Amino acid sequence: MEKFIVSARKYRPQNFSTVVGQQHITTTLKNAIRNKQLAHAFLFCGPRGVGKTTCARILAKTINCAHPGEDGEACNTCHSCVSFNDGASLNIHELDAASNNSVDDIRTLVEQVRFAPQAGEYKVYIIDEVHMLSSSAFNAFLKTLEEPPPYAIFILATTEKHKILPTILSRCQIFDFKRITTQDTADHLNEICEKEAVKAEMAALQLIAQKSEGCMRDALSIMDKIVSFTNGELSYTNTLEHLNILDADYYFRLMDAMLKQDVSSALLMFDEINRKGFEGDTVLNGLAEFIRNLLVCKDPKVASLLDVVESFKDRYVTMAGAVSASLLVSALNLLSDAEIQYRGARNKRLHIELTLIKLCYLQQAIEITDGGSGPDKKKITDRPLAFRTVSLAPAPEKKPVSGAKLIVETSATPKPVATTATQAAAAPSANTQPAAFQTPTTPIQTGAPSAAVKPATVTAPAPPNGGGLKLSSLSKLRQEIAARNSGPSEKKERIALTQELLKEHWQGFANKLREAKNPAVQSFELSELRILDDENFEVVTGDNIMARFIDAEKRELAEYLQEKFCNNRLLFTVVIEQRADLGLKFERPLTPREVFMQMAEQYPLINDLRIKLRLEVD
Repeated sequence: MEKFIVSARKYRPQNFSTVVGQQHITTTLKNAIRNKQLAHAFLFCGPRGVGKTTCARILAKTINCAHPGEDGEACNTCHSCVSFNDGASLNIHELDAASNNSVDDIRTLVEQVRFAPQAGEYKVYIIDEVHMLSSSAFNAFLKTLEEPPPYAIFILATTEKHKILPTILSRCQIFDFKRITTQDTADHLNEICEKEAVKAEMAALQLIAQKSEGCMRDALSIMDKIVSFTNGELSYTNTLEHLNILDADYYFRLMDAMLKQDVSSALLMFDEINRKGFEGDTVLNGLAEFIRNLLVCKDPKVASLLDVVESFKDRYVTMAGAVSASLLVSALNLLSDAEIQYRGARNKRLHIELTLIKLCYLQQAIEITDGGSGPDKKKITDRPLAFRTVSLAPAPEKKPVSGAKLIVETSATPKPVATTATQAAAAPSANTQPAAFQTPTTPIQTGAPSAAVKPATVTAPAPPNGGGLKLSSLSKLRQEIAARNSGPSEKKERIALTQELLKEHWQGFANKLREAKNPAVQSFELSELRILDDENFEVVTGDNIMARFIDAEKRELAEYLQEKFCNNRLLFTVVIEQRADLGLKFERPLTPREVFMQMAEQYPLINDLRIKLRLEVD
């Protein structure tokens, strides 16, 4: 019985041309080998299972090949290539840095580098998972990596480039491997199935490629497992069942129910999905991905982003044409919120069912919001504006009459307004304003200058609030100032600033603070007042805390003192002076020794007892 070898090892590429999906890497390496421009250190980084270690081994075999081809490939017939294929080459050393990551391991490697190869041109050291090396191991490796012997080449491979020290990165040629596309993975799996005589549907292979997420090793492992499960037949249905993937047909049916607003069908479909063993988050995630694919199909520019089974592409395009983009975007937002809230939901089945019900009525909600076929939005009706602009009617061609006047009386304050006939004719007509603000027009009598002109009197309607027409704030302010200046004013004589009066009023303000239970009262009582001149004095405090308390009350204090001294120019400043008499008084507690000494003074027998017992006071 032949020993079974997994496909990932059996079909590992042996030359650059068989590496899948990394043409940008293999082309560069072949050109470097052909032109003999090899670097002394390489760093291969990228996701798992995309060919980093494979390319490192192919590179090691090719540079030691005795008869390389013109295209930069190894011959696979010379002694070096045969020994490499058999795993017996002495010029290639592999080190797993995940388990050999100490300084001693790197020192052993550096010791081996000093010996030249016995056969072949280069000694190649492949260090896999190099990011697992410790910092001290990296530092021990720096000098050798920077200036190795001419026959030594280092190939480092890692999946996490960000964990490698910058000093290591600067000494290597970096090659970034990319994920293998779904189509490349499916084509490679199809080639292996043909070699292994396995009946495989292309839809099943594409499904495996999607599930592997760009990792060829995972795709080969999944295919081996399903082939064993189905006894050599790889079908789309068996692949769905084995990978626990929900068929896209369910999502098409759910979308049809959404468009028809058929809640019953949607709930029955979810019940069927639930009985098959699929969790609710799987349904939400799969439905969101399905709607994303529909949204991608609507624009031909981004149709290349559609990553689905080939047989479903036409169906996706047809469905995308029947659904509006607004519905798809709204559904994606709804599903995104539902996925976030799913973990915290107690009744998870009810949570999914509510989400499906919302999706079924989503189209109707969008139509109501847009005002397409449902009720219209509430429109903003015309209403009187505070400042309305109206078109002015052209003035009639009439000679102005110097004696013509227009007088408009209001119910609040009558005020005559004299205008010429031309200005009166340019006034807006009453029918251009809202009914609430209409003002009757007044005809202007024209005639000879000597003719008597009767002024027209019009009473404007009062505003809705019942008062007269309000003056503007500026006019009102002017009137108040004029009334204040014109009215009788009692001028009080300024009181001289003396130390006695200042202390008296200062204490009066402190009493007001005490009544209000303001903690600043102590700062006012402990401060000292120092008069500078007739309009300025200083408040001397002992520390910053007292100064802040006084400063917090400076506005009320200034108004109080200015009123008491009848002097609006009275000012004060707060000065801090480090003086013991100005500081806050705190009563310090006595120490145990001081307490004993007080007791000993009052009762001398206690001290005699201490002396007889030979006690010491701490």
